[in-house]
Amino acid sequence: MRVLMVTSEMVPLAKTGGLADAVAALAAELARQGNDVRVVMPRYYNIDLGDLERVEGPLGVPVGFGESWGAVYEGRPGDGEVPVYLLDNEQLFGRNGIYGTRTEPDFKDNVRRFTFLCRGALQLAKRLRWAPEVVHCHDWPTALVPVYLNTWERVGFFATTGSVLTIHNLGYQGIYDKNEIHQTQLGWEHFHGSGFEFFNRLNLLKAGLRNADVLTTVSPTYAAEIQTAEHGHKMDALLRHRAPDLFGVLNGMDYDAWNPEQDPLIPHHFSHRDLGGKERNRAALRKEFGLPDDPARPIVGMVSRLADQKGFPELCGPTHGSLYKICTELELDVVILGTGDAWCEEELESLASQTPNLKVQLAFDERKAHLIEAGSDFFLMPSRYEPCGLNQMYSLRYGTLPIVHRTGGLADTVEQYCAENGGGTGFVFDKLTPDAIFDSVGWAIWTWYNRPEHIEKMRKRAMQCRFSWEDSAARYLELYQWAIDRRLGRVARTE
Repeated sequence: MRVLMVTSEMVPLAKTGGLADAVAALAAELARQGNDVRVVMPRYYNIDLGDLERVEGPLGVPVGFGESWGAVYEGRPGDGEVPVYLLDNEQLFGRNGIYGTRTEPDFKDNVRRFTFLCRGALQLAKRLRWAPEVVHCHDWPTALVPVYLNTWERVGFFATTGSVLTIHNLGYQGIYDKNEIHQTQLGWEHFHGSGFEFFNRLNLLKAGLRNADVLTTVSPTYAAEIQTAEHGHKMDALLRHRAPDLFGVLNGMDYDAWNPEQDPLIPHHFSHRDLGGKERNRAALRKEFGLPDDPARPIVGMVSRLADQKGFPELCGPTHGSLYKICTELELDVVILGTGDAWCEEELESLASQTPNLKVQLAFDERKAHLIEAGSDFFLMPSRYEPCGLNQMYSLRYGTLPIVHRTGGLADTVEQYCAENGGGTGFVFDKLTPDAIFDSVGWAIWTWYNRPEHIEKMRKRAMQCRFSWEDSAARYLELYQWAIDRRLGRVARTE
């Protein structure tokens, strides 16, 4: 099948979160299964041109009241199986940040920037004379593609091309001043007619949700959750209406990059058959973060964006968060790695200065992230919502038992501990409150000290869990065909 993927980020070229990993892994797996997959994304200024080949001739893209021009570069990053085309426009993408910066979290010209990406991806396919059978779009920056396929491109080159839009995180929707619709070259009749209108503002994701032939998200539980008022971010009514077209496909994980038996970023390798290396990694983690060398005390690790979505108000909110109580009332050590909201960084630094068994590093460091996964005994993820989540999958692979809020992909991947027989792969709590976090961490620590045979049994089971991209890709191929059938009128689409 000919599949065009349009994305704002993809590893190893550009990344802010799990979207970049998922796009790269899914594209590679689809290619391995024999499909003709091509990816289009922006060429941000920090992407080195040295390994890229320029596609002959400039590309003209209709944007705003005229046309913007840019260069196109082709590369084959990663394993080299998937061609990636990068749209280069210095005015739009020659700056720090993908969506914004710390001083300007949301670039004022994002509608123009991602109109260039969406329209440019379709223009490029025409230039290459390569008609995709389906276009797979990812999150709000690419949500204009299904709109264009139903308007400007309804007939002609893309007449039989189906569209799939994947929601990686419904909390980000691309909401801007309604007058920015002129950047899309769609008239005011489309403000309501194509679904952009959102409380008198322009909502790019909403229009994509209205127009895509098939909608997916990254776990079955999250697909159900976003149809509720609690997790629907005001899109729940639309998503309930489109429920027949909405599917949850669990992300896989990269078992080559995250493999404790051969991970080059950890000092000692290990497997479920021999856990000795994990104990040595724990000692290395203690040394790395300045914790006392006390192998009897368990380590709880966190690698996270420091933000409300990740449960940090409940964990370390001033006066009510549970982290201080966890560190002072439980016999454990805590290691946290990440960056994020200023209030959260300041609070964690303050707590670390008061509690010697809490170590915090405000940075992103891939080597340290791998070491935390390998050397910790438990991994805490108290997310308010988690569309899929990858860190709990990494933790399972490294025998580090997750402690998670039952939501989204966390609910789909972590099996609750059974105190009777040592079953399960982690500790799961239902209601996100400071007390629930404390009680669940306390439960895990009690089990550590009182049921060590259960901890070992759970570790070995967790390390043998597999969340395969092969299975996910096979499901996407089914949905691609469904999207094509809907485009051709073989299957009725929810309007």
